[in-house]
Amino acid sequence: MTTLDPRHRSRALYEGRDRSPARSYLKAIGFTDEDIARPIIGIASTWTETMPCNFNLRGLAEHVKRGVREAGGTPMEFNTIAISDGITMGTEGMKTSLVSREVIADSIELVGRGHMFDAMVVLVGCDKTIPGGAMALLRLDVPGVVLYGGSIQPGRFQGRDVTIQDLFEAVGANAAGRMTDADLKELEDRTCPGAGACGGQFTANTMAMALEFLGLSPMGTASIAATDPAKDAVGSDTGKLVMDVLRRGLRPRAIATHAAFENAIAGVAASGGSTNAVLHLLALAREVGVPLTIDDFDRVSRRTPLWADLKPGGRFTAVDLGRAGGTGVVAQRLVAAGLADGRTVTASGRTFAEEAARAVERSGQEVVRPLDRPLKPTGGLVILRGNLAPDGCVVKVAGHERLRHAGPARVFDREEDAMAAVTRREIRAGDVVVIRYEGPRGGPGMREMLGVTAALVGEGLGEHVALLTDGRFSGATRGLMAGHVAPEAAVGGPIAAVEEGDPIRFDIEARRLDVEVPEVTLRERLARWRPPPPRYTSGVFAKYVALVSSAAEGAVTRPPVS
Repeated sequence: MTTLDPRHRSRALYEGRDRSPARSYLKAIGFTDEDIARPIIGIASTWTETMPCNFNLRGLAEHVKRGVREAGGTPMEFNTIAISDGITMGTEGMKTSLVSREVIADSIELVGRGHMFDAMVVLVGCDKTIPGGAMALLRLDVPGVVLYGGSIQPGRFQGRDVTIQDLFEAVGANAAGRMTDADLKELEDRTCPGAGACGGQFTANTMAMALEFLGLSPMGTASIAATDPAKDAVGSDTGKLVMDVLRRGLRPRAIATHAAFENAIAGVAASGGSTNAVLHLLALAREVGVPLTIDDFDRVSRRTPLWADLKPGGRFTAVDLGRAGGTGVVAQRLVAAGLADGRTVTASGRTFAEEAARAVERSGQEVVRPLDRPLKPTGGLVILRGNLAPDGCVVKVAGHERLRHAGPARVFDREEDAMAAVTRREIRAGDVVVIRYEGPRGGPGMREMLGVTAALVGEGLGEHVALLTDGRFSGATRGLMAGHVAPEAAVGGPIAAVEEGDPIRFDIEARRLDVEVPEVTLRERLARWRPPPPRYTSGVFAKYVALVSSAAEGAVTRPPVS
């Protein structure tokens, strides 16, 4: 590894006679000549007070900046946007969530290029800030790390730990008369006790672990909860670490190799992580030209046992994983089983195997199962194909889901229509709920369907119906649910041709998702199909629709091919 001038970019902005005006601007806000002469470290924060997930990042940034200064750098903090999936769920606002990933990446990239930071720390919390921040770091390819703000602590309700998953499912239970209004209100008041991202192995904690296993985040830092007093030291240590990464000249693209991506996928599979990891890791791979495909997730998951007993399919929260020894315990299982490449490099300079070895597993912990006694012999991610999903779709089987289901299609062209049918108790055992025109272009923005899936579980139908959509699922979703169906309905994918009552068959073992109508009938329906008018004709959604790719390619935005 070659050494790097610690001021390899900032010299062009702040050094020499011609840059006197630039220095003057900084002196106006308190920077000194000594500050400006040091390496300039960008601290990209996704702090916001619109949600608990990122709420602690303003304070965490102060500790990161302290570590940077102590290690000889000058930190400069800036902010970008964040959208709460949990708050916007089930509304038009949810369409902004996946779009925000691209805006976050673009905005951090722009500030990084414009202000020529020598290195960066990206502070992230909620679902889309994590991949968005990492995408920007990979684009800039300056020495840097991504630091996760941490999980929320579990709430307590009627003597048990609860997460936001329980509350979403309680909405369905209340609608079905299985929970009182008073209990629902009490659960609402107790579910989220403070700052931090959703507490199970949902999307935020899944992606935080994935970035540790990819090597862009310091191993073990994701396991420390947002409100844990130890988080302050994590921030300071990360500030010092980024200065070390800069001096070593280690760039993100040297870390994000194909082997490192497979380690990240293995971590997702071994922990029963969110299906959103498929979208986000594909997007990250596109940034560095790594030829990762949707089928790689199925291949790695097939060989990777499920060791972590984490919600939504399991018993424990992300905070419990931290107490058990952290993400490094999962890494230890993968290394011991020969299912991770221990030679990949991480931001610390240590290899993946060396980082895993540093984890200290708590005696008697039950969160991560012993090496020889996994929960399941294969991981949680399954890729199905078939005449309904020629380009693939994603199913999570981290819990105890059925491996087969056949039933009549109940077809809805909007999430709200499906939710209304569920709450009116019009969905019956055996049905297959089809929600379409919710893909990257059709939504636009590929909304998550946690409201619908949780309501089905709350009504007691979770083990008796199946659901498929060209939209997404929350990391908190459980049950037999196929998301990311591609091609999507809005571009004339086969899901657009499904009619009410069509028999649909899921076969997980055969990796198939099919509508059981004659192929000639399917072709005739598609020949008659016409694209619906765009839901948005101006603004950010219209731009997104013009640029976004298929979910099978990570739903990334890219310039149109001329």
